[in-house]
Amino acid sequence: MGTVSHYAQRGNAARQQRWERMQRAELLDQYCDLQAQGVSQRQAAQVLAVPRTTLQAWRAWQERLDVCPQVGTFFASGPGPAYLHRLVMALHVVFVEIGACGIRLICLFLQMTGLNWCVGASFGTQQRINRGVEEAMGTYRREETARLAEQMPSQDITVTQDETFTGGLCLVGMEPVSNYILLEQTAEARDQDTWSALMAGALAPLKCRVIQSTSDEAPGLLAYVEHHLGVHHSPDLFHVQHELSKAVSAPMAAKQRAAHKAVAQAEAALNQVQELLAHTNGACAKRGPGRPPKATRRLEQVVQAVEAARLESQRLAGQREAVTQSIRAIGHAYHFVDLERGVRRNGKRIARDIQCHIDPLRTMAQQEHLSETCLERIEKAERVVPKMQATIEFVAGYVRQQVRQLD
Repeated sequence: MGTVSHYAQRGNAARQQRWERMQRAELLDQYCDLQAQGVSQRQAAQVLAVPRTTLQAWRAWQERLDVCPQVGTFFASGPGPAYLHRLVMALHVVFVEIGACGIRLICLFLQMTGLNWCVGASFGTQQRINRGVEEAMGTYRREETARLAEQMPSQDITVTQDETFTGGLCLVGMEPVSNYILLEQTAEARDQDTWSALMAGALAPLKCRVIQSTSDEAPGLLAYVEHHLGVHHSPDLFHVQHELSKAVSAPMAAKQRAAHKAVAQAEAALNQVQELLAHTNGACAKRGPGRPPKATRRLEQVVQAVEAARLESQRLAGQREAVTQSIRAIGHAYHFVDLERGVRRNGKRIARDIQCHIDPLRTMAQQEHLSETCLERIEKAERVVPKMQATIEFVAGYVRQQVRQLD
């Protein structure tokens, strides 16, 4: 009686158990092997400690699959779920974490490949999987940082810092040579004290000394670098070029679009006049001699309007190209070494070269009667030029110091 009660309890527990996919595949493999050896279904259930009805349901599910039998057998066997698990993990790492394509494209991928019969392809299911992937990546980062920090040699580094606002305020700090993310932390504020507290925790386990910070001109960041880090602040090139682009490139693009539209309208008017003139000439030929139609004079005016619109469009296209070249040239000028001659350049000359590329942009903005806001953006970019000069001088001094240490 006690033995029967024991088996009944074990059977009830087995029926209530939630089988993991890998465990289920392994048990199903063993069940198929036992059946191939002539073991009955009831005996196999006792050997595997799995209810016979559960084994029957697993087998029936596999036979009902609307897929190739070989495919169904593979994904129901031990190697199948292991491969499937690896594939889904790779999809989340590549699609979401590296490619930033989003979870919904993973759902679409699973549906289009027909794998949604063995993997939950709903957004909620894949969102839970992605949350686990990100937690595992965070855990790996913390463990590896602690392990590798003990072995790393002491070194001087530059940090690049910024604030992002996707899903809330997030403070980000990176080491640009290795692309190592020092800090990626949500925060309630972006003032200097918040930056100091978060960066101190990120830098504490590392054997490094921050000698320079690169960022935009955010007041909290500038104050953090000056008062807490006490190192040189280097303005980034992107925000200088971006301000100039918003100041001149965007308005000139709008003007060029308007000019292109004017050309299309003038050409449409020309076609109408030409059609009218052709119709009028035909009517005059039937009517005989008389006063010439006014359409001829109108045709001359429209032709002149088309030519003027085309010339204006071409002029604006040339202006836009000049703007693009000037903004791009700032990036070439902001360089510690002359890349063509291989000689070192000084900060004053670099600042002068940068200014020479900004001045034509201001002249163009004034000639094109751009708004006061556009001129203010140019001035905002121009205020950064002395800091760019100071950065070149800082780099030159640091290089001299390193060379002297090499004796």
